[in-house]
Amino acid sequence: MGAIEQLRIDVRREPDRVVIALGGELDMASAPLLQKAIEGADLADNGMVVLDLHDLQFIDSTGLRVILAARKLCTERNQELAITHSSQQVERLLTVTGVAEHLRTIPAPEEPGG
Repeated sequence: MGAIEQLRIDVRREPDRVVIALGGELDMASAPLLQKAIEGADLADNGMVVLDLHDLQFIDSTGLRVILAARKLCTERNQELAITHSSQQVERLLTVTGVAEHLRTIPAPEEPGG
């Protein structure tokens, strides 16, 4: 299975944010796809970028690095980066590595309050 089949990326604009919804696996093979989506110039003019991780089932250290790079890029652009809750594996990696402490977590659209 190729990277395109492993990771689904859906970018949608909302009035106050751009939401990048991820599904599948974010790993060494698929991370460049997310990196390209995040670096897209069309995201630069929004106040917030949300990585919707609700349907993300797996992430490795390369995927984690892309999320951290996204946080840095958003800071440089004076944007806020937020993530949504995700699978148990993804939540565990974000917590164990300490990354969760540095990212704002908001409810996914499917969650109460989202």
